[in-house]
Amino acid sequence: MAIGAGPIRVLVADDHPMVRGGLIALLDTLEGVRVIGQAGTGREAVRLAVAHRPEVVVMDLRMPDLDGVEATRQIRTAVPQVAVLVLTMFDEDALVSRALAAGARGYLLKGAEGAEIERALRAVAAGEAILGRQVAERVLGRAGAEPTANLPGLTPREHEVLDLIAQGLGNATIAAKLHLAPKTVGNHISAIFTKLGVATRAEAIVRARDAGLGRVEPSTLRSNDGPLR
Repeated sequence: MAIGAGPIRVLVADDHPMVRGGLIALLDTLEGVRVIGQAGTGREAVRLAVAHRPEVVVMDLRMPDLDGVEATRQIRTAVPQVAVLVLTMFDEDALVSRALAAGARGYLLKGAEGAEIERALRAVAAGEAILGRQVAERVLGRAGAEPTANLPGLTPREHEVLDLIAQGLGNATIAAKLHLAPKTVGNHISAIFTKLGVATRAEAIVRARDAGLGRVEPSTLRSNDGPLR
């Protein structure tokens, strides 16, 4: 999602009023960012996201009446242009995978510095995917535990493209590294999505890392050079 001329409009969803208030206070200090609403439950987050269509929803995962993963899935289904940035205390592998599969574009842990939250917010608003350092270390550690598997039918070139996607690279960078036209890279990615049975880049990254691809130095992972497919 490209950032327009106006401010990044943000909805904050967290069931703890003090946490929610502190996050809103932080966001209110950021240039070009405007908090347009807040939600204390998952259902309220979905309702407000559909009604107000912010650029970004900052989403906690453990909330009453509808958890953050399902709220993310419903938001992305109803208003797919809305980016969801998970901000939670929980870094279990299963939760990370479920949140990304539900359509979240970013995953940070509470306790992240304000500058990291700001970078992640602007990244997901621009259509990029981003993981906080601690989350990236867990994901990459798990990915390195077993050899590549469960990637049926991929050609060697598609396997190579998927490996670069899993490293957090965007289409333009992949095209340059492989000496391919950007359109060719896009065609490969479409074929990869079809063969893996996924609909988003985040889901493809999860599948790739589960299969051992994307081995890079643990750091904040993101796609720096353009919107996600």
